[in-house]
Amino acid sequence: MSDFTQIRLAHSPDADDAFMFYALARELIDTQGLHFEHILRDIQTLNEWAREGRMEVTAISVHAYAYVRDKYAILTSGASMGDGYGPLIVSAEPMTPQELPNVTIAVPGLLTSAYLALRLYLPEARTIVMDFDQILPAVQQKRVLAGLLIHEGQLTHREAGVHGVVDLGRWWKEQTGLPLPLGVNAVRKDLPLDVQKRIAQVLRQSIQYSLEHRQDALEYALEFGRGIGQDVADRFVGMYVNEWTVDMGEAGKEAIRLFLARGAEAGIIPPVGEVEFIE
Repeated sequence: MSDFTQIRLAHSPDADDAFMFYALARELIDTQGLHFEHILRDIQTLNEWAREGRMEVTAISVHAYAYVRDKYAILTSGASMGDGYGPLIVSAEPMTPQELPNVTIAVPGLLTSAYLALRLYLPEARTIVMDFDQILPAVQQKRVLAGLLIHEGQLTHREAGVHGVVDLGRWWKEQTGLPLPLGVNAVRKDLPLDVQKRIAQVLRQSIQYSLEHRQDALEYALEFGRGIGQDVADRFVGMYVNEWTVDMGEAGKEAIRLFLARGAEAGIIPPVGEVEFIE
């Protein structure tokens, strides 16, 4: 594309992403001459597409950055950080953390940050990959004895009759004092720098608009909530769209650097070197 104003923005069809991009999708803010096309896919697909450099702007797992850093830089707005909470290991029957090496854990994709966090917590974890929205039913029906929940399953698992074993966000906070970095927005590095910065400004504005017009943005996000009620959607969005999302700040950047460094030290991902951020 020669004019650099047509921007494909890929993100997940989840309540938190929908909330974040409400103002952009409804054209309620000045987009600084950029035209955004929203493309909705699950995070595993977006991670795989990012390896090909397919989209100008995309949500990715922080874990996946290790494999796409030649093509993308991380935007300092739009991150999902679990500040003392995060992906949740659940089991069909009450279980202690010490019993987890004995069972197979269903995980939502090998490039997800949840998977990297699990491997840091339990290097010897035995895993099987499932679509993220199939994990809770699979544990419920005892097709697997344990599963790693992302998205709103973290809030609704008790109603489903499964048992929490380890909250990986809480574990990470206890280990490091930092939030667990889960998802970020990334921009393709072959775009002119001024375009990258305009994209960063527009996305930040969209997030701020949604937080200032919370009720309207929530109603829009509920269309993407897979049947969850307003109360759960509100709590879920509050967990992952907050001050960290407007601007991750130095603590957020440090959390990302440390998460990737620990993954590399453990031999789970290739060494990343310097992480590139676009303010």
